[in-house]
Amino acid sequence: MEEEIVKKRFPFFESGLRSAISEAGTFREFAARKELIREDQYIRSFPIVLSGLIKVSRTDEAGNELLLYYLRPGEVCTVSLICCMDRTRSRVKAITEEATSAIIVPVELLDDWMTKYQTWKEYVMHSMQLRFDELLNALDSIAFLKMDQRLEKFFTDRFRSSGSKIFEGSHHDVAMALNSSREVISRLLKQMENKGLISLSRGRIDYSPLCDKSY
Repeated sequence: MEEEIVKKRFPFFESGLRSAISEAGTFREFAARKELIREDQYIRSFPIVLSGLIKVSRTDEAGNELLLYYLRPGEVCTVSLICCMDRTRSRVKAITEEATSAIIVPVELLDDWMTKYQTWKEYVMHSMQLRFDELLNALDSIAFLKMDQRLEKFFTDRFRSSGSKIFEGSHHDVAMALNSSREVISRLLKQMENKGLISLSRGRIDYSPLCDKSY
């Protein structure tokens, strides 16, 4: 069953690689808001996402959080891969945004797969390029966009990543993701609601009007 799942999600992998992933990997299902990777931990395994959505972020000593990127189905966290290869502690944390399934692979296989399977090497290099572009995008947002623009981008990026038009969480959760204060975010969300871009309710933000307007 697991090999069929791998084949369906990664048809471009060599048959030998698909078999290796199925044999060495462990299929896991996680509820929403489950922490998969902690900052400052040594990583002994890494997830390849099959379904769902994972948020990758960094926090400072005061607990302020900065969203770096989302992991979508078919993707892997290359920042954690780098930590695995270098045997260093994780510099990011990864938390499921929604119910997520993944294959958990031991780090010991990374070096062997990079040399043994060309499609794995291409997959990892493509993932690194994608993550690099998203990190530049995050830096550009902080440097060049006002907070109201960053807030709109937060929702439209989330829609592009997951297809979801609903955010299940509090204003504080959004503020943490954007490294802002709850008061500022609440004020801006109310302004967006007054413009008809979102609909607010307790623990829930419907941003479908913003997505419909943007796309």
